[in-house]
Amino acid sequence: MSVLKETNEKIANGVVGGYKKIENGVVGGYKKIENGVVEGYKKIENKFVDAFLTREGETVEDAKKRLSTESAARMESAKEAAEKHRYNAAQHKD
Repeated sequence: MSVLKETNEKIANGVVGGYKKIENGVVGGYKKIENGVVEGYKKIENKFVDAFLTREGETVEDAKKRLSTESAARMESAKEAAEKHRYNAAQHKD
């Protein structure tokens, strides 16, 4: 292998290595920021649920499960009502 080719490979390896270090630093920094934001949001969400949405003797997690179940039931009810409305509208279209 020629000296020029070896030198080019060393330079290429150095550039790739430097790029990888920068990439890892940026991605690692982003993940730290993202995790901090998500954790901060969860704390605020839990405090809100605890203060305004829990029932007596209910934990925050229990309240979240209850709210999720209630929301799903409301969505299903709304979907059924919309389907019924479309059916009725189609029947009276003539």
